[in-house]
Amino acid sequence: MEPMATMDFALTAYQGLVFGLLTLPICLWAAWTDIKEMKIRNNVVLALVVVYVVAGIVLFPFADWLWGFAGFAVVLVIGFVLSGTMGLGAGDAKFAAAMAPFVPLADVVQVAYLYVAWSVLLIAGMAIVRRQNALRVAAPDWIWFQEDLRRHVPLGVGLAPTLSSYFFAAALAG
Repeated sequence: MEPMATMDFALTAYQGLVFGLLTLPICLWAAWTDIKEMKIRNNVVLALVVVYVVAGIVLFPFADWLWGFAGFAVVLVIGFVLSGTMGLGAGDAKFAAAMAPFVPLADVVQVAYLYVAWSVLLIAGMAIVRRQNALRVAAPDWIWFQEDLRRHVPLGVGLAPTLSSYFFAAALAG
């Protein structure tokens, strides 16, 4: 029997571990505010960008670090187009843009797979959770319990664990 295939990452194990530890509180913050308010605030996005600017210059080769800003710009433009035309939340667009510099081009497909997996779990989980009366009683102020937002999905709840699981998968794969 052949051993199970492992994912290869352009991100090193050390980079994955350090970025994972530095961004985990930010990702939890983004997911929490998106669950509770269906918003990802600018200070959450700014915190993620600051981690990239400060730690990225140490952990990435300088040229790769600079290229990360190109990824940020591309994803930000695409996100704003989707926000204006297809209803993607502006906070989700900004958070995705802030995630982009951390992901080398060679790892984009792996991150996309992780996002799909987390999104499926999110949608299934939301369908279950929205039917739980105990949670409605415990957290009546959560905006996504409002009937007029039943079809809305807080995408930050999928984006945040995507970034964290990517970093920790890279750390473990190294």
